[in-house]
Formats: sequence, structure tokens, C-alpha cells
Amino acid sequence: MATALDFTQQLRDAALRVTRPRVAVLRAVHAYPHADTDSILRAVRAELPEVSHQAVYDVLRALAAADLVRRIQPAGLVARYESRVGDNHHHVVCRSCGLIVDVDCAVGDTPCLTASDDHGFSVDEAEVVYRGLCPDCSTEHRS
Repeated sequence: MATALDFTQQLRDAALRVTRPRVAVLRAVHAYPHADTDSILRAVRAELPEVSHQAVYDVLRALAAADLVRRIQPAGLVARYESRVGDNHHHVVCRSCGLIVDVDCAVGDTPCLTASDDHGFSVDEAEVVYRGLCPDCSTEHRS
């Protein structure tokens, strides 16, 4: 896992001021992949009890704008944040418990990742969300 020095350097590299809330939010996003804002807030408050909900929202917005975290929001779920940025990976979401897991892009013949008509866009990313039941929910569903 990244250290506080790593987070400090990431913030500096992104031309963001290094603050305790920013370092704490980065640490929380790295520690809890696909966490929602409330989960990140709880993790940050364990380190900085005085931090406000608005401050965490503001930090998440700044970190996402700087491409230090990625905001995702699968249909029907609240926004989530992840530290895996800079690649075109996708997600699989459990219909029952909401578990979200990263899925690397398929390689080879992947027609679903090529738009039938790009309408003149210069496409550089595709967002695919796979849905189903995670192993735990699949087992419970069969029982």
C-alpha cells in the first residue's frame, strides 16, 4: 500500500496543495476500493475526527478532477471512488449485495467495445458494467 509520502508526492505531481484531509482521503480510497462517500468519510474521521462531510466531498471532487481517483456510479448505486486510474478497466456488479470488482478489458475480438456509429467522436474510453451475482450471493440464491 502507498505511504503518506507517496500520497504527498501524488498531490504535488498533480499541482494540488498537500493537506491532511487530502492525504487522508487518498489513503481511504486506496484502502477501500469502490467505497462510497460515507465509507470514505468514516475512514477519514478515524484519522481526522474534525473533518466535515463537505470537506470530504470537496477533496474527492478535486482528486477526481486531478485524475488521482476515479468516480464511478453504476446504475442504481451511489457514487463510488477507486484509486485505479489511467486505464480503461470495467466493473462487475453483484445484483444482490452491490459488490463491485474490477474487470480488465477483454482482448481480441470485442465488438461490444467498438461503437457501431461513433458519430464523429474520437473515442478513447468505453464503459462496460457487467451485472450478475457474486459467488457468495450465488451460493445463497441456490440454497
